Amino acid sequence: MTSANEVVFLLDIDNTLLDNDRIIADLGGHLAHEFGEESRDRYWEIFEALRSELGYADYLGALQRYRTGAMNDPRLLLMSSFLMDYPFADRLYPGALDVIAYLGRWGQTVILSDGDVVFQPRKAQRSGLWDAVEGRVLIYLHKEQMLDDVEQRYPAQHYVMVDDKLRILAAMKKIWVDRLTTVFPHQGHYALDPRNIAAYSPADITIEHIGDLIDYDFSTLLGIAKADCT
Repeated sequence: MTSANEVVFLLDIDNTLLDNDRIIADLGGHLAHEFGEESRDRYWEIFEALRSELGYADYLGALQRYRTGAMNDPRLLLMSSFLMDYPFADRLYPGALDVIAYLGRWGQTVILSDGDVVFQPRKAQRSGLWDAVEGRVLIYLHKEQMLDDVEQRYPAQHYVMVDDKLRILAAMKKIWVDRLTTVFPHQGHYALDPRNIAAYSPADITIEHIGDLIDYDFSTLLGIAKADCT
């Protein structure tokens, strides 16, 4: 069995390390330019319906459903290329890769994200995040329901979860309790929505930008982990 780390840092992708709101805005602009505003709005309707159905964002799945209503438009064949070849590295938040390197001095770093099996891994690869964590990437449909699997793959005495969704942080805290430190970057539309903030308990640590973590001293967490194993 793999020996446990003292601390493992679990890092979300969308609106935590990567400015997904800007990616969505770029996609919307591209759809409007190529197909018109009505078609753009139709795509987002399909996208939201599919997200409600699946519980996670599926950009390529929404495109496939959109195609059923526009079978005779050859431009759709290029839409998948726009998504798959998007310059995700240009949308990393300032300091994101530096933060991963910094956290790696304190413990093991792992990408923990929700998403589909094609587009989300592609996003992690083309953004440079995959290499930054040396291939330690976990992508689930609902990551807060997969903590047993996370713990089996990356055992640790203490975990740190960095995520822009308080809902996710609260759900994980309920399971791991004192074994988890939650970090809430106050960035992206979920994190800035007052209703989301009011609906859940505050995180253990709140920061304005992901880059702020590079100034955080995690030595106390190492003390907690050592105490847990005595």
